[in-house]
Amino acid sequence: MIDKAEITARLANRLKEERAAKRLSLDALAKLSGISRSMLSQIERGESSPTVASLWNLTRALNVDFSTLLDQEAEPEHPIKEIVLGDQTPEIRNRAAGCVVRILSAPDDVGGTEVYDITFQAGANLESAPHEKGCVEHLTVLEGQVEIVSDGEKAKVSAGDTIRYAADVEHAIRANKAARVLLIVKNA
Repeated sequence: MIDKAEITARLANRLKEERAAKRLSLDALAKLSGISRSMLSQIERGESSPTVASLWNLTRALNVDFSTLLDQEAEPEHPIKEIVLGDQTPEIRNRAAGCVVRILSAPDDVGGTEVYDITFQAGANLESAPHEKGCVEHLTVLEGQVEIVSDGEKAKVSAGDTIRYAADVEHAIRANKAARVLLIVKNA
């Protein structure tokens, strides 16, 4: 069980951190919270414990919740967020279009920036209806050659080439021979 001294020390440290993060002086926080500057100073030094009402006023003034001021130090963030194994990468097999679309972006990215690895069979034609206004697709050819059609305008790109084109109009990717591309869909 956590003792009162530890809670007081934790609160003192977290209050100082939050106040510093928001670039507030003791005077400014006193005005925002309605708690005297001297009382805030005592709380930050661990010499006094705030009442529930004072703690409430501090959370409101700092725009944080109770747990932010009372929790232990946050766990450090890990630089590696997620690993999706190759055989677990979601795929859409579009037989009619002659392609396999591997979804590389996280589910949370739908509607923002989406990333796809697309493999085309010879003669493939992936047609798309217009996406939201301002949407742009960035396509890099990894293998082979593809033709891009955006609102009737055509361009051929080969391995190593990158093309950016409007995707808020009718558009298509066509492959006369087998090809593979990396597609980034950037919604406005």
